[in-house]
Amino acid sequence: MSKSSADIAIFLRCLYSGGAERVLLNLARGFVEQGLKVDMVLVKAVGSLLEQLPPEIRLIDLKAQSKLSILPKLIKYLQQENPATMLAALHYPCEIALLAKRIAGVSTRIVVSEHNHLSLEAKRIPQLSARLTPLAARFLYPWADGIVSVSKGVAVDLAKVTNLTPERINLIYNPVITPEVFIKAQESIKHPWFQQGEPPVILAVGRLHPQKDYPTLLRAFTQVRQIRQCRLVILGEGPEKDNLNHLINQLGLRADVAMLGFVDNPYAYMANSAVFVLSSAWEGFGNVIAEALAVGTPVVSTNCESGPSEILADGKYGELTPVGDAKAMAEAILSVLSGNTKQVDTEWLNQFKLEICTEKYLQVLKIG
Repeated sequence: MSKSSADIAIFLRCLYSGGAERVLLNLARGFVEQGLKVDMVLVKAVGSLLEQLPPEIRLIDLKAQSKLSILPKLIKYLQQENPATMLAALHYPCEIALLAKRIAGVSTRIVVSEHNHLSLEAKRIPQLSARLTPLAARFLYPWADGIVSVSKGVAVDLAKVTNLTPERINLIYNPVITPEVFIKAQESIKHPWFQQGEPPVILAVGRLHPQKDYPTLLRAFTQVRQIRQCRLVILGEGPEKDNLNHLINQLGLRADVAMLGFVDNPYAYMANSAVFVLSSAWEGFGNVIAEALAVGTPVVSTNCESGPSEILADGKYGELTPVGDAKAMAEAILSVLSGNTKQVDTEWLNQFKLEICTEKYLQVLKIG
């Protein structure tokens, strides 16, 4: 068995622009900055974030054509390379990494990171794979050499789902505040709504997916717009695009709502918006909340499980509203637009910074 050139292998499905993928890419950069050798192992080397992979990171494309082919390909990688540790995220990479180590008979430490509220996801997402995830986690997670959850709420839920003791689960918030965020926040935006003298913009960023509950945001915006002139911009792609466009037309919002799709630099939009809104029905963490706070934009968020209340210190640093309550969300947005904003302690934000989170991950990975 050959000695691997990698200190850490990161295992993901792909590098599309999801929140977890961005987090793992940030961590990979953080590990490289610590002088470590990193492999990015992907089921398929596809996704808009691929071009952001630093040249120091070795890309391993398993080129798996089906889910059944992933396990033997990962076993082969582990046996040939034997990395010191492997960090897996999301499902099914977490389960497959644990199975692969057991079958491969290697010494690689496997650390799994849980990025979502498993029990809620199993209830809300109709796909069979989502419904079976808690069962798979209960069976396989005890094999892990380390387990990370991205919020206290996720940790509590994971302990219940898996019957693991809370001590087995390490809480590490997502490393979403990087120097790049502040650099990109300074860039200009060409969209006419962000020019000087225009009405204030309410911003939302995230997949167009039922989890994000954009219908509640659109209904809240309808109420806000009846009281004061403003506009709503939504950044993101996803399966709910047609349904949301239909609702926008139904509510008569076409002139004041723009869905701009995926953008490379959401931070400039955050920095130039009057208020950032997260309307999710559930979350694992809520990366965009921490990013908005970092660039100085007031936040309104649903008090969903899990993450937003932790990031906002139970409402100390932003407005929290009940899930699905358009009236309460509208009132919170109007309060912020009227100037009722909350000052954020910069030291509070340190726990979401890359260098702090990288060090915590290295402790769990037992590197250095």
